[in-house]
Amino acid sequence: MPVGGRKQPPVVVEKPEATAVSTISGRSWELPGMWNRMFEPRVLSDYTATGFARIAGLPGGESLEWCYGCGKCVPVCPVDLVGEYGPRKIHRKVQTGMDLFSSDDLWLCTSCANCLRVCPKEVDMTKVMPAVREAAIGDGMVPAELQDVFEKTFRNGNCLGENPRRRNAWTRAAGVPVRVLPTDPGAVDVLFYVEDYWSYHPRGQQAAQCFARILAALDVDFAILGPEEKTLGDSQRVAGEKGLFEALMEDVAATLDKYEFKRIVTPDPHGFNALKKVYPKYGHNYEVSHYTQFLAPLVDKIPFRSEVRHRVTFHDPCYLGRHNGEYDAPRTILDAIPGIELVEMGRCRENGYCCGGGGGGMWLDGFTANHTSERLSERRVREAAETGADVLAVCCPYEVSRFEDAAKSTGNDQLRVMDIVELVDMAMGGTGAV
Repeated sequence: MPVGGRKQPPVVVEKPEATAVSTISGRSWELPGMWNRMFEPRVLSDYTATGFARIAGLPGGESLEWCYGCGKCVPVCPVDLVGEYGPRKIHRKVQTGMDLFSSDDLWLCTSCANCLRVCPKEVDMTKVMPAVREAAIGDGMVPAELQDVFEKTFRNGNCLGENPRRRNAWTRAAGVPVRVLPTDPGAVDVLFYVEDYWSYHPRGQQAAQCFARILAALDVDFAILGPEEKTLGDSQRVAGEKGLFEALMEDVAATLDKYEFKRIVTPDPHGFNALKKVYPKYGHNYEVSHYTQFLAPLVDKIPFRSEVRHRVTFHDPCYLGRHNGEYDAPRTILDAIPGIELVEMGRCRENGYCCGGGGGGMWLDGFTANHTSERLSERRVREAAETGADVLAVCCPYEVSRFEDAAKSTGNDQLRVMDIVELVDMAMGGTGAV
């Protein structure tokens, strides 16, 4: 009770033992004296703030120690659903002595931002993890799979290690003219920034060809950079290679300065995020749209010729949805395609489940296999199959290959994985995915 304006601590009267009797059931039980000690202050001297101090000393690492243990982040963390993870658990481990800089936990976060969505203290793991990863990489501690991707990106300008001269090879089978600015310079309305997986991966190339046919059908004045295009580098940045990202960014900006265009359209939510949020911090400003944002207002002009009779469920990319707030554009396109029945998964929109490819996770499946019961992409495919859909629609270049592999490994081969532009192309009378 307050005495003289000051709160007085409770007086603990400890008896060797006592008997408590329930006023409801009449039952009694013995309470030893140590029971009273629950009222004593917690012993905090066993813990040290050293781990938090080192992390907080990094630009972007400050918020980890803001955690007060409410645990809201754990049930929404996609990694925790297939393992043991979550910002609260990371906080507790650091509190009790774990060195995050050398721990495998550092590389399991996919930067999906679902924890940030629910955190009352705004602990931002999309800043904390890249900051600590950058320091760890500086100390030479990086998973071999990731190091290989960094080296390929440095040497070739793309994460797949492919020859830059083959970057526009996909255009030969597009069926429509695709202007390549280095060989046909001049002003253009839309710069189609293809990015790595649509440029080189066989399934990505099919989607790129579909998108080119859609743009041609809409009479859009568009062009690509071809062999002069390099990855925008956002995934490498979040994976901790800030230096590599900055070098890529300067090369990209120098290339873009050579050409005249009104806006950039890209299929890659990670590249979209970089151009929208990160490049401007370095003084590089562009009008940029994800391809779904570009097409959604034009759906009434798309020349649909046939119905696509599929029951479709849609996976929200984390970097288009939670990171940039776009949930409606992909659904607007899907709703406009004749014949499609759209069904939602339980985890969708703001609470959409992560495919596992973000934050460098695209290249760490071998590493994460030692820490999870199944891949995040496998968990997501199971959720998609439970809706009864026969098509899982996506709009991120990472996801077609990830989900197709997951459909096979989980025995859900009946589930067809297709990019939204492939469905649009099918409704236009094209082949879509083959």
